[in-house]
Amino acid sequence: MTEIERVKAFLRAKNPAIRIMEFEQDTSTSYLAAQALGTEVGQIAKSMLFKSKKDDYILVVSTGDVKIDSKAVKDLVGAKVRMANEDEVQEITGFHIGGVCPFALKTPVSIFLDESLKRYDVVYAAAGTANTAVPVSYQQLMEITGGKACQVSF
Repeated sequence: MTEIERVKAFLRAKNPAIRIMEFEQDTSTSYLAAQALGTEVGQIAKSMLFKSKKDDYILVVSTGDVKIDSKAVKDLVGAKVRMANEDEVQEITGFHIGGVCPFALKTPVSIFLDESLKRYDVVYAAAGTANTAVPVSYQQLMEITGGKACQVSF
């Protein structure tokens, strides 16, 4: 099953009303995705995978116009964290960097949704590839990811 097929299957089971958008152009960064969608960078939901010193993985989802404070993530999980490398991202999420979807992950991880996402009625998350997006509300993200609210951006 391809990455996008996995995301589509997940959405069929969790919320069939949510539809994936596919683009001709690259949407692998918040900036490129915003250009393709004709929206502001803040409306792009970026998913960043961290690895803790406890060997746990944590996915943090925020808006595309903020930075993630790794000290705040450390405080959140109670252990030092670092950004996962490209191989770890692929192995744990089942997605390549630039297409990491915040749900339909290959391996279950703790998911935290940054409060920055609440600024928008709809945000656009990658849908498994570097040329797809899925429009979702903060509430929909909470429901389909089982994520926890947090404040780790600046």
